[in-house]
Formats: sequence, structure tokens, C-alpha cells
Amino acid sequence: MSAAPQVLAATKGLSRREFLWRLQAAGGLLLIADGIKIAKAADAPKYGAEGMEHGTVDNPLVFLAIAEDGSVTIIVHRSEMGQGVRTGMPLIVADELEADFSKVHVQQAPADEVKYGNQDTDGSRSTRHFLDPMRRCGAAARMMLEQAAAASWNVPVAEVHAINHEVVHDKSGRRLGYGSLAKRAAKLPIPSAAALRLKTAQQFRYIGKGGVALLDGRDIVTGRAQYGIDPWFKDMSFAVIARSPVLGGTVKHFEADAAAAAPGVQKIVQMPSPVADATFHPLAGVAVIADSTGAAIAARKLLKIDWQDGANVSYDSDVYRATLQDSARKPGKVVRESGDVDSAFKSAARSFEAEYYIPHIAHATMEPPCGVARIVAGRCEVWAPTQAPQVTREDVAKHLGMPAENVTVHVMLLGGGFGRKSKPDFAIEAALLSQAMDGRPVKVTWTREDDLHHDFLHTVSVEYMKAGVGADGKVSAWLHRSVAPSLATIFNPKADHEVGAELGMGFINLPYDIPNLRLENPEASAHCRIGWFRSVSNIPHAFAVQCFVAELAAGADKNHRDYLLDLIGPARKIDPDSQQDHWNHGESPQRYPVDTGRLRHALEVVTKEAGWGKAFARGRGQGLAVHYSFLSYAAAVVEVDIDADGRIAVPRVDVAFDCGPQVNPERIRSQLEGAVIMGLSLALFGEITFKKGRAQQDNLHQYRVMRMNEAPSDIRIHLIPASDWTMPLGGVGEPGVPPIAPALCNAVFAATGKRIRRLPIRDQAKS
Repeated sequence: MSAAPQVLAATKGLSRREFLWRLQAAGGLLLIADGIKIAKAADAPKYGAEGMEHGTVDNPLVFLAIAEDGSVTIIVHRSEMGQGVRTGMPLIVADELEADFSKVHVQQAPADEVKYGNQDTDGSRSTRHFLDPMRRCGAAARMMLEQAAAASWNVPVAEVHAINHEVVHDKSGRRLGYGSLAKRAAKLPIPSAAALRLKTAQQFRYIGKGGVALLDGRDIVTGRAQYGIDPWFKDMSFAVIARSPVLGGTVKHFEADAAAAAPGVQKIVQMPSPVADATFHPLAGVAVIADSTGAAIAARKLLKIDWQDGANVSYDSDVYRATLQDSARKPGKVVRESGDVDSAFKSAARSFEAEYYIPHIAHATMEPPCGVARIVAGRCEVWAPTQAPQVTREDVAKHLGMPAENVTVHVMLLGGGFGRKSKPDFAIEAALLSQAMDGRPVKVTWTREDDLHHDFLHTVSVEYMKAGVGADGKVSAWLHRSVAPSLATIFNPKADHEVGAELGMGFINLPYDIPNLRLENPEASAHCRIGWFRSVSNIPHAFAVQCFVAELAAGADKNHRDYLLDLIGPARKIDPDSQQDHWNHGESPQRYPVDTGRLRHALEVVTKEAGWGKAFARGRGQGLAVHYSFLSYAAAVVEVDIDADGRIAVPRVDVAFDCGPQVNPERIRSQLEGAVIMGLSLALFGEITFKKGRAQQDNLHQYRVMRMNEAPSDIRIHLIPASDWTMPLGGVGEPGVPPIAPALCNAVFAATGKRIRRLPIRDQAKS
């Protein structure tokens, strides 16, 4: 309770979203509205979309418009970064609307959560949270069109029904198109949620059917689509920024005469200090504003900056790895415990230990961070590829010192996001530099070097594993220590433990049938920017657990698949609260228990489809992994072919996936195919290292990503259908990534007998 004054002081002026983020980083206290009482967040839980800032909106007058020619424009309020949300959301609305999908057009919403509901596009939850609201939106519009037609014909509304973009009078066969009814329908009262007639699953035309092309697919492949890098204005200036190479560093002194005199340079600007009540901030640095990006980049090289590096100048990846390993080998904060672990280890017939390391990983989006801003008559407009439109709006306003209502954020297509573009420092930079140029439009572009040096990196991690097994090879005791700097350090630099969301990603919610278990989380401090990355802490946790289980199976001389099934145990539904997982992806533990039956089934499907157990020659083999994350169940079998020089080829990958009901199966397959490539890429190559506080990788020749000729020629996705549409939806964008790295490493062992406990693999498969 002694922390209450600091909590109150630190949260003054914050939005609810910012408050909850910082709260999580500070340990999970919740400040009640009267500003006095402090209580645990679990006192009054809100789940799903209702637990998010601004919740959901299902007003058809907000999300769709029908023109007189019958064309339908559907507003999409979530950011598009390749996951297909600009098709998926309209597909849902159009189905309930009973619209002809060929007449549907999509329009991107600006930042305005009061109007549209929550707009944060992360956590694999866009469809999960908005399937029902978008269905209600489409159904309400359909019923309003039916009412308008009934009124036009002066017949009871029960005698009319909508079908394929028309309303038909059952008795007479008269028809009216949606375009002729739209104006009249828009003036009618919106039906209440209780009065809506939603379709049954058997009536769906588009939902769950597959084969629906991307609404803006042609624009994307022909170059007409507008990404964050594309906005252009006649009088626009272009900027790049020399940022502090060390986290927390500042500009001690700089000389800009040579840069200012370079061709095309318009202005040199030192970046302002952070604003206390904002969530995200630009790094300290010096900006070069010029008449082209090329001129700005050339002039930046002429800047002479004396940096005050600060405390993180000592950050060295090799030294820090040893520090993490030292912590992992000692007892840490116990976050979950059951049974008598110490006694079980003493009585075990054998014990096994292993330690796994995963380095920092960069997002390396195809389109680096970028943004355009201009200020006219006290109002700011921003064009940016942001995953968090409302946070962008709020933080731009705070840095400029204007009301959020005076900031408009135009959400552009994202050339990749993966969580990086939830942190809108790049958009804030553009706004601040426009302000420095008296409101002139300014485009800020990050080079690939900027991107890799100053990313919000995936955390570095050491995972210590120990198991005691009986004479029959079964696990009787389990100890797992996870040591990693937390993404909570974005909001609280002093945070030294993983927070609930990170712990609940394949660590404390381990669903295995083990009688004696202890999970510990030793301290770790951050020395670079840490942020969420596609599938976040599931990556290190799945890597360690799934590789360790493979080691245990080998030690017991048992088939990995059979051993893993035995470890999962019988089909059962586990209350996340019983696992100390009070986060549970923000969802109700009653609605979303951990279902080991579904986990088992994913494992059984993928091994059957991949031909698990078939014989291979030396140098070839299969590896297996299964993981539950983002409320979905994913299992992978990776096949490798390794030559005498240790070069790894991956000819085939099979993935079985259960996310519950499938709204757009085609995009689910695409997301999983992308997850395979990303998972292989980070396992084989991904690593950012530090010396003297500075990132050592400059570009893609040093931070490798998988290339086309290295990708598997055969990726087979096996979607597991839901039993019915009463099942809740799981996530799709992220859960395909975690099982790929451990399945690959297990395949390397099967092919060569070499255990991989450190990522990236690189040349570890050499003889």
C-alpha cells in the first residue's frame, strides 16, 4: 500500500489504456475511480473486447454506407499488415448484410476509438473480438433494409427478406435493390441487439467458406495501394534522424555546419526531450530535414555528435548472456508450484538438465518505420503505418501540446508490423519535425540501419530446465526457470521480472500432467528497447519446453510423439487460474480453459499427415513440437536435409492448427505459411548483438532473414475444423510461430544426433 502515492502521481493525465499498461508493468494494481482506493485488478474483471480501451461498437451507420448504385463501403478500423483484416471484417459484415461481395469496397478508419471501438491491432484478437459486433452490424443493416422495403410496399416486414443484395416480397415476388432502399433505411431506428436475427452457420455465404480474394489484392500487386512510405505532398520536406546509439543516451554537443551546408538541406533540429505523460517517445538525437530523403541521409553523415551514452554503454551481449545464465542456475521468484518438487527430485531414478538461449530478435519489417505529418491552423494530420492508431493520436497530441481532438491519424497499409508498429515513435518524430518546420509536411524515414539499431527488440532469454524421471521414463518432477528482460520496461524501466502477460505465454500455463512442478522467474534488467514481437514470450518458452521434452523422450528411448502425448496426459479442460495464469489473453477462464484434448488432437493430426516415424537416411530427419498460445493450438513437423558441411535445407513443413471456428480459412492458411517462414528465419539466422551498448548488426547482410531459395518447397497446412460455431474463436496471426524453431532443432537432432540449445542455429549442424 505504500506504493499508492507513486501510482497516483505516475498515472495523472494518462488514458485508461496507458494506465493499464503501466499498471501491468508496476505489478498489477488497479486504481479505483475515486482516486483513493487501491484494489487488485481481478476485483471486477472485464473480458475480451470489453476489457480493452473503448471496447466495441456495432452501429451500422458507423461501419457501412450503401450508395444509390448499390455499392457498399465498409469501414475497417483495424490495421492491415498482411493478415487480411481489410477483407475479413467486410466479409463478416457482408455475410450478415446478405450483400453481393463483388459490390463491397473497403475504407480505412482514422484513429477514433470513441467512434469505432478499440483499434489496437495486436494480440491476435481482431477477429476474435469483433466477429460478433461486425455480425450485429451487418444484421442490423439487413433488417433496416427489410423494414424500408416493407414500408415502401406497405406490407408486413415478416413478408419480406433480404437475399443477395435485394429485398424480396415473398408473396408478390417484387424486388428492390439495396441502393434504392439505402437512404430510407438509414433513417430508421437501429434494432436492438436482442431484436437482431443473426444467421445460423448453415446460412453463411462467406464466413468460413474460403476462396474469398483480398478486396485490395489487385491494388497491392499492381502498386496502387498506399503504404506508410507512400504519402507525398507538393511542398513536403524529408527527414532522417541520427539517434542515440545507446538506450538512455543524450546529445552532449553537436556540430552541424557541414551538414547544414550540404545540398538540399533545409534545417537541422535537435529532437525535443520526452514528454512526461506520453506513452512512447522519440529517442534523443539530431534530425536533418532536406528536400529529399537521399539528401537528408547524405547530410546526416556530416553531423558530428558527441553522445552522452549513459549507464547502458556497458551492455555487451556475451557478458549479459553469462549474467542471465548465472541467474538461471539459482533459485528465483516462484510463480507457480504444485506438489513436492524437492522430494520428487530426490526420489527420481534419473534427472536431466538443459539450458536454452535465445538472443534479441529484430522485427525487420519490409517497410521500416516511417510517417508523414503536417500542421495547419492548430490541427495536425499524420499518415503512418501504425498498429495503434489511438495511441498514436494521443501521444502525438501530448508531444505537440494540443488536444487529441485536433490530431487526425490516417492509418496506412503496413509493410509488415509484427508488433513494432504498435510503438509510434516514428509518427511522433514526423509531427515534431513538422512543428519545427512551421507546420510544413515532413516525411520521416528510417533506414534499415536505423531500424535494426533502434528497434523495440524481442527480449533475450535463458531458459533453465530440469526434470526428474522414474524408472519408466515418466516425468515426476519439473523445474523451469525463465530469465528475460521484460517488455514492461517500456513503461517502467525498473521492471525486473516478466509480467503476467509474458508468464502466461507457455510458461505458467504449461498444460502437462506432471505431479510435482515449480516455475521460477529470476530477475533480469533491460539495457535496450524491449517490445512485443510476433508471438512474444511464447518463442523462448516453446523453444525450451519442446526441445527439452524431445531430450527426455530420447533419454527414455521412446518415440517423441508418444512421449509427448503421455506428458500432456488425458483430455481435460484446465482452469487458467489454477495455473496462476490470471491473464489468459484477457479472456474469461470459463470460456477459454486450456483444452488438452485439442492440444493432443493437433499433435495427432500433424504427425499423421506428415508421416511421422518414417525412416530417413543419415542427414535427414523430422522434428516435432506443439504449443498452445493466443487461445489456439498449433503443432508442427519440420523435415530437414543436412549436407556434409552442415547446411540445413527444409524441404517440407506440416502444421496442424485449431483456432476454433474459421472465419476466413484462406487467410488462416496464409498466416500460418508466413509463420513457418518467420519461425525458420529466426531459428536459423535471427540475432541482434550489442557491444558498448550499441547494436552490432547494420543491415540484412548481417541480420539475415530467410530468402526465397531457402524457403520450404512444400508447406502443408492442416486446419482442424471446429465442432460448431458456439465455440469461441482463438487467435491466428501469432500462434503458428512458436512451434517452428523447436521442431526444426529437434529435426536437426534426428538427422545428425546434435542437440541445438542456442539460437540461431547457423553452423551448429556441422559435423
